[in-house]
Amino acid sequence: MNIEQVKCETNDLATENAKKLLALFPECESGVGEVDFDKLRQCLSSKVVEGNVERYDFTWPGKRAAKAAASAPTTKTLRPCREESVDFDTTGNLYIEGDNFEVLKLLQSAYAGRVKMIYIDPPYNTGHDFVYRDRFSLTKQELESEAGVFDEDGNRFQVNDSAEARYHSNWCSMMYPRLKLARNLLRDDGVIFISIDDNEVTNLRKLCDEIFGERNFVAQCVWQKIHSTKNDAQYLSENHEYILMYAKVKSVLNIGLLPRTAEMNERYTNPDNDPKGPWQSGDLVASGERTTGHYIVKSPMTGKEFDVPQGKHWVYAEENLKELVAKGQIYFGVDGNAFPRKKRYLSQVQDGRTSNTLWLCDEVGHNQSAAREVKALFNDEKYFDFPKPVELVCRMLRLGSINDSLILDFFSGSATTAHAVMQLNAEDGGNRKFILVQLPEACAEDSEAAKAGYKNICEIGKERIRRAGKKIAEANATTAPNLDTGFRVLKLDSSSLHDTSSTVSEINQLNLKFERVRSDRTPEDLLFQMLLETRIALSEPIEKRTVGGNEVFFVSGTALVACLDKAARMTTGFFVEIAKSRPAIAFFREDAIADDSTRTNLQQVFDQFSPTTSVRVI
Repeated sequence: MNIEQVKCETNDLATENAKKLLALFPECESGVGEVDFDKLRQCLSSKVVEGNVERYDFTWPGKRAAKAAASAPTTKTLRPCREESVDFDTTGNLYIEGDNFEVLKLLQSAYAGRVKMIYIDPPYNTGHDFVYRDRFSLTKQELESEAGVFDEDGNRFQVNDSAEARYHSNWCSMMYPRLKLARNLLRDDGVIFISIDDNEVTNLRKLCDEIFGERNFVAQCVWQKIHSTKNDAQYLSENHEYILMYAKVKSVLNIGLLPRTAEMNERYTNPDNDPKGPWQSGDLVASGERTTGHYIVKSPMTGKEFDVPQGKHWVYAEENLKELVAKGQIYFGVDGNAFPRKKRYLSQVQDGRTSNTLWLCDEVGHNQSAAREVKALFNDEKYFDFPKPVELVCRMLRLGSINDSLILDFFSGSATTAHAVMQLNAEDGGNRKFILVQLPEACAEDSEAAKAGYKNICEIGKERIRRAGKKIAEANATTAPNLDTGFRVLKLDSSSLHDTSSTVSEINQLNLKFERVRSDRTPEDLLFQMLLETRIALSEPIEKRTVGGNEVFFVSGTALVACLDKAARMTTGFFVEIAKSRPAIAFFREDAIADDSTRTNLQQVFDQFSPTTSVRVI
């Protein structure tokens, strides 16, 4: 068994993908680990591949850099914040504060291929909203000259002015790598919904066609966001927005059904007290002549005979139709003299209805109803502009998720997605979990939210989840007593570990002791970086136990066991106790190991008591 040293950055996705390609096509290697793409193209074609040819392409200034950025590693980490969380140790939900580009990279390790549904409501690029300004098209010098385009926490964003020459390019460069990373997180049967308006719907379709594939386009739904006409509109009253829907692999996608309406069910009655329950009648006749399509059917009540007219035919074979008559499943009217019709029972119809692409506000809500939902939670105060209705997101959840799905929203805004997940779980007994990501964009100083003490959007979003969760839990205490309305707050930050690539040798030259862990980090901070390192879900249950006088974290039972306190004193006896619990992965803080001989014994202890454990030190 070898003891591993913990890294302080995520894997380079481009390098990992290159390794996979070269494993399949070793003849395409040019240089160590480099792919010769001309040779690769030839390997993938039975025809002679020549040089570049003109083809349809969607491009903009900065596209190549935006694509490359999606594969680059990050040295960021996520730090837990217990005091702002609800049911931190037991909840399966996450609320993550920070630039979603970096967060999406961090989520790749633990959540690739695990998310069933993504919903995002990104900036619409109206010329007034915030766009995350990654500016991949700029040179190093230009980036340095724009070093001031950051908020106080180092987040990159500013208003994307519609007068700017790269107005659409900026938006595309911001969206492309995020969508690229998001696709990696989806299950094969996963689906993404994206809200957008006319400003960028065309570009968004092209981005998604490239990233998800045109074949995986499912629908472009129209949402009626305003229920009345704006008579002061300059041209036409714009009453709608769009919701794009793409599958990861459309061939394995199963679309959910919407609940049947009372009106639909009222069409089914039971005038003859049929023991199979309510029914409505359907036609037994179809157009066109068939060789065996004409025969006599008799009413069992009156003996009256029936046949289809010329140019028509019975839809059932004679034997099958007569069997249905014998079973009482053909209706001949109240007096038995009406032309026969097939009974179609309510109990036999599909338990739901297929959605159409026109989503009217009387079914899923509109802008004003959404604003009222948020205001109702905040004592009738307006703290957020243009939230989405809960029922609108619930519709997407019904179509794109199942009861135990993981839901991701990385432009979470006012946290409508979390509200909708909890609400739908309460209604149908589901156990969906959410991951929300939001940049802590500051509230305007003169806003009602700022006056009420909310510093940024994240504070509003978290408080909405707390209030909505409490309200939903109280309303469904009897029917859904185990409803998860908690959430674990994590915040994006620099790595908890110093980069050792060059620092160690420099410090050793000065005969100083190198402190690899940053001085402001807690053992729990380190634990969450280790979860990212080991691809364990960030929502797994965490238990603290005392072992050998030291505080030890047990994650998801013994999936991961870690002692990360600098003040701990880890002896050989301590390691024996930990090894006997047979953890899958064990982490230890190296500077808390009692002495060098104990450090040497560490490997021997696990070789003896738990040889399959992956042991790592920080």
